[in-house]
Amino acid sequence: MRLFQEDILRHGRIEVICGSMFSGKTEELIRRLRRAKIARQRVEIYKPGMDTRYSPEDVVSHDATSVSSTPVEAAASILLLADEAEVVGIDEAQFFDEGLVDVCNELANRGKRVIVAGLDMDFQGIPFGPMPGLCAIAEDVTKVHAICVRCGALAHVSHRTVADGRRVLLGEKEEYEPLCRDCYNKAKGE
Repeated sequence: MRLFQEDILRHGRIEVICGSMFSGKTEELIRRLRRAKIARQRVEIYKPGMDTRYSPEDVVSHDATSVSSTPVEAAASILLLADEAEVVGIDEAQFFDEGLVDVCNELANRGKRVIVAGLDMDFQGIPFGPMPGLCAIAEDVTKVHAICVRCGALAHVSHRTVADGRRVLLGEKEEYEPLCRDCYNKAKGE
């Protein structure tokens, strides 16, 4: 009996890439998605529609590496759009609604490889959006680190450098800096 690729049961899985700003989360997401494309897998990439920092459509890393994506307003839209995909990439997951956890579970249960990247904490060091739930259900969690701009240690938080109390403030190096625990605690006291 000869098996065709379509006949082989695909095992779905969820991979989470998390960390602070400037830690390489999006670069790692793009790397994994490009490898899936090289393997001739059908890849779809999604990002929150609100994230227009570098491009309204593309997923773009801080070092300007980019890949085409589909912006969506709600996590549930991904279920409708990703039907043909074998690999589903999701960037800036922290900006999605809590329904993203169920969406990723459903996609993995359908046999898809789901790769999610996002901030694990907000600028106050509080777990961010659906990220804690995603880390809990994922088969694989990769925590990446930036370098603390004040002392050179591994950074774990995105410190906001401008006075703005909103939880979501889209920004870059003008608004945020990666800090280690010690430097972050000192900065909060400044």
